[in-house]
Amino acid sequence: MEANPLAKMMNPKSVAIYGASENAESVGGRVFANLKADGFEGKIHPINPKHKKVGGLKCYPSVLEIGEEVDLALIATPAKTVPGIIRDLGEAGCHNAIILSAGFGEGGGDGKEYETELIAQANRAGVRFMGPNCVGLVRPWQQLNATFLRAGTPKGRLALISQSGALNSAISDWAGPHHLGFSALVSLGNATNIDFGDIMQFLATDPQTDAILLYVEGVHDAPSFLSAMRATTRLKPVIVLKSGRHAASSKAASTHTGALMGADHVFDAALERTGAVRALSFGQLFAAAEILGSNKRSGGNRLAIVTNGGGAGV
Repeated sequence: MEANPLAKMMNPKSVAIYGASENAESVGGRVFANLKADGFEGKIHPINPKHKKVGGLKCYPSVLEIGEEVDLALIATPAKTVPGIIRDLGEAGCHNAIILSAGFGEGGGDGKEYETELIAQANRAGVRFMGPNCVGLVRPWQQLNATFLRAGTPKGRLALISQSGALNSAISDWAGPHHLGFSALVSLGNATNIDFGDIMQFLATDPQTDAILLYVEGVHDAPSFLSAMRATTRLKPVIVLKSGRHAASSKAASTHTGALMGADHVFDAALERTGAVRALSFGQLFAAAEILGSNKRSGGNRLAIVTNGGGAGV
């Protein structure tokens, strides 16, 4: 069976961190600390031309100096440096990156030019990337915390794919007291390259994932999204919360990640045909997470419905 193209990104054996440091106030410093704190057992390669060592590990000026295979690169450097880093990754044979840096298409100005150059370099180098403008990836079963969020997300059978880093942080904090765990917390950010469809295709056959939650601000490739959704719901339940139900929130979403979302009723109709279930609020999404993560399944016709109207119950 052919390996999923994102297998090395989702299950890396070696990670390089651009912008790594011992400064806990910097993004690169927090990502480096989290990788160590969560006990990642693969190789960690700090990259920062300003340092010879970081956290007791040899620090390199570039991925080209490492001299061995790197499965995943984490990038926490200024936006203008990222296209050149992607070029170097391709030359070094590293074809997976997570770009935590902001300052691309979501902010306008020079950022749009940086994003255009980033896309062109990634296509030439054959590099797939998550982001930019994301908080990263958590894979608790792999002891991988490739984010600047807090360490210690509990292990479980739920996966969350989100365009909001704040939601990833909130649901991670909420999970512990509710005795829930995760197989993956995925922050897509601007979703310029890797989008919902790519991650769903991986998680559909991931043995550590039983159910998937989505927070959607915008879909760049609707056919891929709907195709992946249909394929995934045949195997696992999928719950979707979409922003932009109203005009004001739709506009806010576009300034957050640069995403564009079509009319809400069109999204609803398309989603209904995929077999996914739509949540209409964060409360409903969190409730779905609690139910799906409880490992309790009702047997037979033992569900009761309490309603103040017959139509609602039907």
